[in-house]
Amino acid sequence: MTTDQIIDLLKKEANPEKVLLKEAKFGVTAINALGIYHKDLKEIARRIPKEDEIAIQLFDSNIYEARLLCSKVFNPKNLTEELMEKWVSTFENWEICDSFSMGLFAKSKYAVPKAIEWTNRTREFEKRAGFAIIAAYCMADKEALNDTFEQFFPIIKRECTDERIYVKKAVNWALRNIGKRNVDLKLRAISIAKEIAEKNDKTAKWIANNALKELTAEKIRISDYPRSIYRNKNDQG
Repeated sequence: MTTDQIIDLLKKEANPEKVLLKEAKFGVTAINALGIYHKDLKEIARRIPKEDEIAIQLFDSNIYEARLLCSKVFNPKNLTEELMEKWVSTFENWEICDSFSMGLFAKSKYAVPKAIEWTNRTREFEKRAGFAIIAAYCMADKEALNDTFEQFFPIIKRECTDERIYVKKAVNWALRNIGKRNVDLKLRAISIAKEIAEKNDKTAKWIANNALKELTAEKIRISDYPRSIYRNKNDQG
């Protein structure tokens, strides 16, 4: 299947009513959108070639759903910093930001350095991308040691007063996911959340209280990454 054939397929699935519905219900506003739900794009992604050149051509078509497909078929091992910077600069809503950050960027060798860099950006969805990478990296790299994630705590504390909705939700998301990686990081994340809660700022308090609610819940599910350490620890316990 060629790039043109994939684009023709997308156009056949176009539904202008869904464009309006996604904007009204989910806050997804996009230029050149056809109106195709994400779940349907996942199905299309299973049917098309997993070729990087096709993925790049899909992105360069400027069709919103074609760009989403790019994030699903490009090989993370072949990602470059140049492509990451090109793509992140175009993000216009949380859906495409998270699709690239979770499905592609967090699986690349640039995940940690770009997360650190982008969380210091000004643009809303570039900054969100940094925190979305952190949130996804917690599960993408099952072997990383705790200090990899502990370096994100000062960043979370630094950015916890950004009141923009898609930034503050991503900061909260990153904190919660770090805490759900293993029992030790859970305790550290709870401690950080309590520090943030002391700030005289409503956004910081929302981030902290929301994280604490989940991390202190009785039935919270905690992973055991890296398993070489925590699976053995849990078995011994």
